[in-house]
Amino acid sequence: MKLQVENLSFAYDQDPIIEDISLTVEKGEFVGLIGPNGSGKSTVLKNLYRALQPNAGVVKLDENNLFKLSHKEAATKIGVVGQENVLPFDFTVEEIVAMGRSPYKKLFDGDTQKDKEIISKSLTYMGIAGMAKRNFLHLSGGEKQRVLLARVIAQETDFLILDEPTNHLDIGYQIQILDFVKNLKVTVLAALHDLNLAAMYCDRLYVLKNGCIYKSGTPEEVLTPEIIYDVYGIKADVSKHPATGKLNITFLPGSLNLN
Repeated sequence: MKLQVENLSFAYDQDPIIEDISLTVEKGEFVGLIGPNGSGKSTVLKNLYRALQPNAGVVKLDENNLFKLSHKEAATKIGVVGQENVLPFDFTVEEIVAMGRSPYKKLFDGDTQKDKEIISKSLTYMGIAGMAKRNFLHLSGGEKQRVLLARVIAQETDFLILDEPTNHLDIGYQIQILDFVKNLKVTVLAALHDLNLAAMYCDRLYVLKNGCIYKSGTPEEVLTPEIIYDVYGIKADVSKHPATGKLNITFLPGSLNLN
């Protein structure tokens, strides 16, 4: 499934937050959005999954205008894992994952045998079948993210939007979550905070700065010391790691540009 974003803009009370954003995610790609805090990463994604309404722009999903689809239709095509996942009531893990089947149902439909099989497979894939009856609110941050990813898997979409899915997780859970996503073999657009994780997992990157796309390209093209300094204001050493073959970024203490 291909995503094409053309000239997307959004403002709060006439104050532009993102301007003229154009990007493409080809079928099967893992594309990252990177940039400093406040650069517009989350705002771009919220416009794409319709938590916000853009002031201008067109978003096409396989040549279909995404904004003309009903929310239910869109939910059969795009799965979302956001930064903040606050639930007003407690649910079991199994109930949370079952919510991924709701786009395919009418209001009072129960789970079919097919639904139950998909839910079970999603729990098993994420390694959380043993906690199916546990209360979601009692889980650790990493466990909660695994549950929310299982819910998206149960949704059976071909496109995932991830808004800093590893935020506040320890490094073990960060690697685990992104490995799970990569192995799904679906199309992914993800906002990522950690540049080393972006270099490890992403096929291409879009760099945001002050609400605009500043650079785009492969990690090798984008994650250069010059661009990192221009965008983040800090000097970095960039090399290729001998074990992974991926870029490794080391930030240099005392080099922060505060101007």
